[in-house]
This record gives sequence, C-alpha cells and structure tokens, in this order.
Amino acid sequence: MKAIVANLALALMIIRGVSRAPNSLRRTPQWATAPYSPMIHLTPKFLHRPWRALPGFLALLLAFSSLRSAEPAPAFALHDGDRVVFYGDSITQDGGYAAVVEAYCRDRFPTWDLRFYNSGVGGDTVKGGGSGEIGVRIDRDVVRLKPTVVTVMLGMNDGRYRKLEPETLAAFTDGYRSIVKRIKDALPGVRIYLIRSSPFDDVARPPNFEGGYMEVLRQMGESVAEIGREQQLPVVDFGSVVALGIGSVFRKDPDLARLLLPDRVHPSPAGHIVMGAALLRAWQAPALVSRVQIDAHSLSVVAAENASVSALVVSDGVVKWTELDSSLPLPLDFADANTDLAQLAGADLDSINSEPLVISGLRPGRYELRIDDQLVGVFLDSDLAKGVNLARYNTPMRWQAYQVRWAATGGHEVQRLERHLLFTAAGDPGAISAAAFLSAAEEKDQSSRSRPALPKERHFALLPLP
Repeated sequence: MKAIVANLALALMIIRGVSRAPNSLRRTPQWATAPYSPMIHLTPKFLHRPWRALPGFLALLLAFSSLRSAEPAPAFALHDGDRVVFYGDSITQDGGYAAVVEAYCRDRFPTWDLRFYNSGVGGDTVKGGGSGEIGVRIDRDVVRLKPTVVTVMLGMNDGRYRKLEPETLAAFTDGYRSIVKRIKDALPGVRIYLIRSSPFDDVARPPNFEGGYMEVLRQMGESVAEIGREQQLPVVDFGSVVALGIGSVFRKDPDLARLLLPDRVHPSPAGHIVMGAALLRAWQAPALVSRVQIDAHSLSVVAAENASVSALVVSDGVVKWTELDSSLPLPLDFADANTDLAQLAGADLDSINSEPLVISGLRPGRYELRIDDQLVGVFLDSDLAKGVNLARYNTPMRWQAYQVRWAATGGHEVQRLERHLLFTAAGDPGAISAAAFLSAAEEKDQSSRSRPALPKERHFALLPLP
C-alpha cells in the first residue's frame, strides 16, 4: 500500500514538472466557439483523445489591489462556491466541452472558489456501464463529490446504433428519469442541467439505415426535453447545435465538415468548443472580459469596464498606459485550424469572449500595439477608433489564461485515474488508499487552480509606424 501511494506521489510530481515544460515543447490545446445560441427549455464527440496537457499552475499568488473580478450578470448560472459535476459517457469523458466551461469560469472569475469534476465514462448508458451499474456510478461519481451543479448528457450508446424500437426508447426514458430522481433525492437543492446528446453524423455522411441514427438521437432528445418539462429543469440541446454546424460547413466543404465528428460519434476539438460555448451561452455567461476606451487627443480615459487604467501618457504620437483587468479571455488561438473550423461551423465566440480596446483621437496612420513589449498587432487609426477585440489576438493575457487551461485538463486525468482505482480494485486497501491520496491531491489543486488568472498589471504602448 505504501509503495502504491509513494509511486502515485512521484507520478504527480513528474506530471507537474512536465506541465511546466516550455511552450515550444508542447502544443497548446485549441478550441473554438459555438454556433448560434442553443435551444434551452426552462419548463422545461473526438477521434482525437483529450489534450494531454497535464496539471500545472502557478504556485505564487500574484499581489493585487482591492480590485475584484468582474461580477457576473444576475442570470449567470454559476456562483462563487459552486461544485460542478459533468456526468455522461465518452463524449463527456473526452473532456473538451467541460474544459471549455471550466477555463471560462476560472479565467473570468479568478477570485471565486470553484470546483469542477468530469464524471464521464466511455460506453455508459442510463443503466451505467463498464465502470459500474447506475447506482454505483451516481453514488461514487456524483453524490460523493457533493456538487451544487450537475449536468447530465447520455443517449449516444442507449440507442444501440440502430433503428429505434419502442422498448428501447421506453428504457432510456425510464432510466434517465431514474437518474434525475437519484440525484435530486441524494442532493437536495442541487441545480441539474439536462443535455440532449451531441449528434451522430448523418449530415456529412450517408445514414447507415433509413432515417439514420441522428434521428434516433433526436427522438431520444425529445424524451430528455419532456423530462425537463416534468421536473422543471433546463435542457440544453447539443444535438441541434452541432448538426447545424456540420450542415453549414458541409455546404462549403464536405471533407472539412466531416472533421467535426471524425468517427461520426465523438466531436473533434472544434466540435467540443461548439458544445462548450453553447452550454456557456445557455448559462447566460457574460460576454465581457474587459472594455477600455481612451481618447488620445484629450488624454482621457473615456471608459474602463472590468479594468482600471493609470499612467496614461501621450508623447510624439506614442500612447502609453498601465492596465489592470479583473478577468482574462479564453485561451483560444484564432490562427489555429480547430478554431477556424468551429468558426466556419457558425461560431459566435465574441458572444462569450469580448475584450474591446477603443482608441480615438489618433493621427491618421498605422499603429503598432505592444503589451508588456510583446507585439500584438498593427492597426489603422480607423480600426482602433471602431474598437479591436483583443481576445482574438495573441496577448500576454491569453498566455496567462493558458495556465488555467493546462491545469484543468490534467485535473480531469487525475479524476479518471481515481475512478478507475475505485472500480477495478474495489475492496483492495492499497487501491483505496491510493485513490484517497489522488482525491486529496486533486481537491487541494482545485482550491488553487484559479490563481494563475488573478489580476496582473499590463503595460500597453501604441506606437505610430512610418
């Protein structure tokens, strides 16, 4: 038993060391945004495995003034102190859409105490699966974590990849309803969000049988929506969002459209961003990261939302200032192929990732924007007067946000290993101790996982070019 625990401790130390490798030695995980707002009822997938970035976070707590993180819009679904469990099958286990949501929340509200747990297991149905029958799964992978928020997405495996029989639909509906009851009974007051499954690709490829499996999932999704109406739970529709995205891309490039669901079942990184952004919009996630407006002619700060501006100076056409933003943009590279694909699928990333910088009163010409002496881009005075969304550019703020993204991905891997130990070695004292060690380590990491996103002063310089 001691050997198991010691080896796990060593493994975690190695993992953390690897996660701090220079950026040039690892590929930055990329994801993009979702198309139009998802269907949500109030009366109511990824040939590529999850990004293998491993836990890594800044141990140093950045000093900052009394400036607090941006207060969310009143309707935002999550709050300070929330514990969120994503429950589902392999599509959830892949980690993509859950990581998008976690990164957004930690980067946007770095002073909040938030916990996120990925409880997806490949092959699962409403009856459970290879990691335990449904009673075991709910008790171990949901209730034990004491969540305040739970999302549930199932259905892909329940339809058995064939024509829908009445008894199959009935079994799915009864099983899904039972899951909701189990969670509500065990966790009074928990906020549950039901998710209609992402689709099977019968858009960019011909169906395997008359009507196709996507239609089967749509009918099962109607059952989920009906349960939502019965229980007065919100229902978010991933199926329609992703299917419409595939159709939009297919009309322009059929081969590219097939990359959204490479094996017809599991979303690619771009597909996961479609779903993650859709869930955030359904949760009424605030779009604004920060907004700064400066009049260079009058040497004045016209507006500063979720930010403070100081030391504004204009000399020989050069504009300089110091800025302290209370939140960060999503770690998304708009030059990345996955981001581009998600945008082609109807993405509206600005709806959750807006960081406008507006500079008026400039002399006509081109200007080079630098932040902490890092070149961000070259802009016309007219573009700056209209406003530039810095969230679309490679800025020091984006790289700061990546620290949170990498740590979140690694945390999901630790949670998966813990669950594997608890199931495969049930009753083994050594395995139980090892799982407890992992759980304690992950819980400790979660308590500090938002620290890299804490406010940090940035020095801006806008220089005229010849």
